[in-house]
Amino acid sequence: MALGWDVHGDGRRIGPGAVVSPEERLSWPRTIGIGMQHVVAMFGATFLVPILTGLPPATTLFFSALGTVLFLVITGNRLPSYLGSSFAFLAPIAAAQAQGGTSLALGGVLLTGVLLAVVGLVVHVVGSRWIDVIMPPVVTGTIVALIGLNLAPTAWGNVQKAPVTAVATLLAVVLVTVLFRGILGRLAILMGVLVGYLVAVLRGEVDFADVRAAAWVGLPDFTAPTFDLSVLGLFLPVVFVLVAENVGHVKSVAAMTGRDLDPLMGRALLADGVATTLAGAGGGSGTTTYAENIGVMAATRVYSTAAYWVAAATALVLSLSPKFGAVIGTIPDGVLGGATTVLYGMIGILGARIWVQNRVDFSDPVNLTTAAVALVVGIANYTWAVGEVAFEGIALGTAAAVGIYHLMRGVARWRGTTQEPASPASVPGGTELEDRTPH
Repeated sequence: MALGWDVHGDGRRIGPGAVVSPEERLSWPRTIGIGMQHVVAMFGATFLVPILTGLPPATTLFFSALGTVLFLVITGNRLPSYLGSSFAFLAPIAAAQAQGGTSLALGGVLLTGVLLAVVGLVVHVVGSRWIDVIMPPVVTGTIVALIGLNLAPTAWGNVQKAPVTAVATLLAVVLVTVLFRGILGRLAILMGVLVGYLVAVLRGEVDFADVRAAAWVGLPDFTAPTFDLSVLGLFLPVVFVLVAENVGHVKSVAAMTGRDLDPLMGRALLADGVATTLAGAGGGSGTTTYAENIGVMAATRVYSTAAYWVAAATALVLSLSPKFGAVIGTIPDGVLGGATTVLYGMIGILGARIWVQNRVDFSDPVNLTTAAVALVVGIANYTWAVGEVAFEGIALGTAAAVGIYHLMRGVARWRGTTQEPASPASVPGGTELEDRTPH
């Protein structure tokens, strides 16, 4: 892995139609500025996960920074990405905490990371085609959608605690989205949280006692995980989502830079798996590649990995300030309720976006039934207990999406009732070679 970067042009300008590639950089002052902009872009989403789950924000930021460094190293400094908190962990962490506390939830995060790392190793050795076969867009989109919609009651619970603050936060998110262009428009949730926080302060809903008591410099709080197979069913579906997010990230960066990055797919999955494993081992939330930072790259046309080293260093420095973490921890329930009303809904709609982008045909009863059954199972939070192991809505919905799709598709092909469009790119047995990668 080479850590040196060639200077792009004169280091100050990017010509029309040009991009700053991963192995290039602008001048260091500009690179540092862009790196800090990446921190701002990931800030709101990365901190919402520990705030919602009760994990220490500073610890999550620490492992986010460390995970980003590991990602850059494992991918050979060739794939720009920031690893922030994954929203796919919200529901399983909450369920595991209710069952056995935070340490048990961290055990689930760690196991998820190990499984993802194993998937990454397999992809690196044999390629990623099998992922597309097991997880076509109708399945991936359904899993993402049901995770977001499964969390809707949690958002409502927070809104009820402070309705005025929640509505102010929600309204701010809505207005910022359409009032501003560029980076501010992309940071609508973060800006909404800041507005809601100000409203909460004025209404006396914020307690600053912990902020005053916190030190300016110090290590984050670390927590060791515990393990129980009863939580495995809660976290297993997250692996599917993380795979989809990482594959989508690699494909997106490849499209924007005009490069074939598929050879790095396995490394990207392995890197995120190792980062998530490390986070679970010390008290942080599981990680994923961040779409927010793809937006920054698209806006700036700078894909330099140097900017991500700067972002990781900045995040690491912030994580070593307990006072900073204490401020984040004072965000009240009403603000969270307003922000998560949008956020959880967006996660649900991202699933639908995967369907739209991949032109999923819902006139095909296989696709329609797959999504219909899995969504109801996930949203209604169906539960099935087998001894001490309990499978809830997200796990059962994921199993339903994968199982129903392949069962129906297999029977339809066998009976000749399939409504799949004929494709010259299909191979014997019906395995399609068209691009089914979720984005």
